[in-house]
Order: sequence, then C-alpha cells, then structure tokens
Amino acid sequence: MAETPRPIDTALESGNISSDASSNRDEKQIDSVGVAVEVVETGAEEDVPPDGGLTAWLQVVGSHFLYFNTWGTINMFGVFQTYYEKELLRDMSPSAISWIGSLQSFLLLAVGVVSGPLYDAGHLRLLLCAGWALVPLGMMLISVCSAYWQVMLAQAVCVGVGTGCLYVPSVAVIPQYFARRRALAMGLVSSGSSLGGVVYALMFQGLLPRLGFAWAARVMGFTSFATIAVPVLVLRRRAPAPPGAAVRSLLDVQAFRERPYVIYCLGISLSYVAFFVPIFYLQGYALAHGLAGQTVALYLVAVLNAASVLGRLSPSLVANRIGPVQTLLVSVTMAGVTAFAWINTGTAGGNIAFAVFFGFFTGGIVALPAVVLTSFTPDLSRLGTRLGMSSMLNGVASLVGSPIAGAILNGTGSYLGIQLFAGFLFLATSIFLVTLRFVLTGKKLVAKA
Repeated sequence: MAETPRPIDTALESGNISSDASSNRDEKQIDSVGVAVEVVETGAEEDVPPDGGLTAWLQVVGSHFLYFNTWGTINMFGVFQTYYEKELLRDMSPSAISWIGSLQSFLLLAVGVVSGPLYDAGHLRLLLCAGWALVPLGMMLISVCSAYWQVMLAQAVCVGVGTGCLYVPSVAVIPQYFARRRALAMGLVSSGSSLGGVVYALMFQGLLPRLGFAWAARVMGFTSFATIAVPVLVLRRRAPAPPGAAVRSLLDVQAFRERPYVIYCLGISLSYVAFFVPIFYLQGYALAHGLAGQTVALYLVAVLNAASVLGRLSPSLVANRIGPVQTLLVSVTMAGVTAFAWINTGTAGGNIAFAVFFGFFTGGIVALPAVVLTSFTPDLSRLGTRLGMSSMLNGVASLVGSPIAGAILNGTGSYLGIQLFAGFLFLATSIFLVTLRFVLTGKKLVAKA
C-alpha cells in the first residue's frame, strides 16, 4: 500500500523546489550581467581608435590626396599670381589679382561651416562627390578664361567651393582612427598640401611654354580628377552617424563659452592673415631683389612647398613629446622670425634660403591646428562642427590678408610693409598660443600641452 506523504515532507519538498528555482534564477541573472558587462567592454574597445591597420592607413592616404587638391592648389597660387600680373591680367593691380587666391582660400575654409555639420550627420560621400565634381570643373574652366571676372568665378568660386567640401572630411576622419599616432597621421595627411603645391607648380611652369596656358590648366584639371578619386574610393567613417541623424546647427554656441576654444580661434585666425602673404608675393619680390630675369625665381613656390613637406612631418615627432600646442607655438614663432629675416634678403641664395626656411616652419601651421583642437574637444562627435566654425574665421582672415598686403605694396611701392605685416601677425599668434597653453595646463612652467 502506498504511503501517504506527510504535510512536513510536502513542505520540505516544496521548499527544495523553490530553493532550486531561486538558485536557477540567480544563476541566470549572473549570466545576464556577465553578458552585459562583456557587451559594454566590447563596445568600449570598439570606441578606442585602432592606431593602425590597413583601413586606418587608407584613411591617411585618402586624406593626403584631399590635402593635395585643397591646400595644394592654394599653396601654388603664387605661380598664378606671377603669370596673371605679367600676361593674362596684366592690366590689373597685384592687390586685385590676389583677391582671386584670397577668395579661393576663404571658400576652402568658410564652406566648412556647412560641410562640418553635414559630415557630423553622416554625409561624407555627398561632400566627397561634390568636391570631386567642382574642383576639376573649375580647373577646366580656367583654361577658357580671358577676363578678370571669369577667372574669379572659375578659380576662386568653383574651385574654392569644391575644396571647401573636401577640407573638413580630410581632418575629421583621422581622429576616429588614431589617438597615440594622431600627430604623425595628421603630419602625413597635411604633407599632401606641400606635395600638391610642388606638383601643380612644376606642372604649370613646365607645361606653360610647351602647351600654353589653356592646356596647362586642363592637365591640372585631369590630375585633380584622378587624385580625388582615391579618397572617394577609400575614405570611410569609423563610427557611422546614427540612422536618421539630423544635420546639426551650423553653430555650436557652447564652444564660444569655452576659453580654450575662443583663444584658439583668435590665435589661428591671425596666423591665416599672415600665412599667404609670403606665398603670394615671394616670386614677385625675388624678381625685383636678386633674381631678375632668372628662371629659378619662377620655381620658388615649388621650393617653398618642397621644404614644407618636412615641415609638416617633423612636428608630429615633437608633438608626441611636448604636446601639439607647444609644438605649434615653436612653428609659428620661427615663421615670424623668418618673415622678419625676409627684409634683408637681396640675393639669389637669400631668396632660396627664405623659401626653404619659411616653407619648413609654416608646415606646422597647416599640420597642427586640427590636432590642437582635437586635444581639448570634449565631444568628438561635434568635432566637424567646431572645425567648420574655426574654419569660417580662418577663411575671413585669409580673405583679407593678401589684399591688405597688396594695398600696402601699392601704397608704399616697397615690400618692407608686407614683410613687417606678416612678421608681427605671426608673433601675435604666438602670444595667443602661450595663453592657450597656460589655460590648459595652469601655472606649471613645464608641462605637456
């Protein structure tokens, strides 16, 4: 006969079952927490820039060619300035001609106010394709220009807007892939502007006597089309924008409440007022001071850009030790000293030496500002917008710098005024960078910043 379970046995058996169920629930909770921790840790690892790898270095290659076709076309404008003064636009004043290059550099930087938020919203491909269309088109249109307003529209506006679409992507992609090697990566990227300045300047001077102005401009257009195709193919955001992300406001108002950002913008904009003055007027000065009638004077812009390749790479080696702000401070200060030394230049050797030293020391002015801004930007998802805002200020600065220098030259008939103008502006930039350094580090005399 089967034994009837006693109430106490039933209770104990029921309690064991409850205890087992509770234990199973606890185990499941522990497992779920473990999975959650693992997911969080994995996500954190994915947020850390890889600092290398095939994809990361392809971004460097692609951004290098963006600089090749943005800053490279600006850095060789001195060649166009000389040609326009003597041939195509010889009835115009040097100051009026310099407005072409100034407007092009302004648009390169100012369009960043729009391209920055577009980049942050995930429209990298749109910006690259727009620049790929506009830069070669503008170069081709230069070949059929015969009047000042035509050159202004083709070279200043069309090429300028195209380069403006390409500039922010060229600097905003790199911080997503590099942290420890960021200065090195940006040095390699920005060396593209020097290489572009050398290649386009030599191309123009070499083809001009053989094929004429029209075909020299067309070959430059074909070259830009082929080289911009590289970043169109390889450039990728590492952290895609959220699906359906809206384009942010053109202004990050909070940035202007941060002292480091305000000091940074004021200092860098002053350097851009001065930066293009020697580049635009170097060859004209040399032809009047020691290199009259000598062909080498027409290649000084290429010499300056060749020296600037090293000037863009070497700061990356120093920046890892003393910090990007202090490295940029050294570059700007030495550029100012070199601008003052330009005053006493009156021989062939002196003009070549000035081109070499100025190109080398100003390399950091192009390579480091984005690295400096990244170093104290708390939210890199807003880096594109903040780069665009500072680029707008830099664009206004570059717009007025060379025409002011041209007006000084026209008014005085001497290059002394523009040499002093550039030198003092570089030194003023140094003062702002010293201030930025102490705002970031406090009163420490020795610190990495």
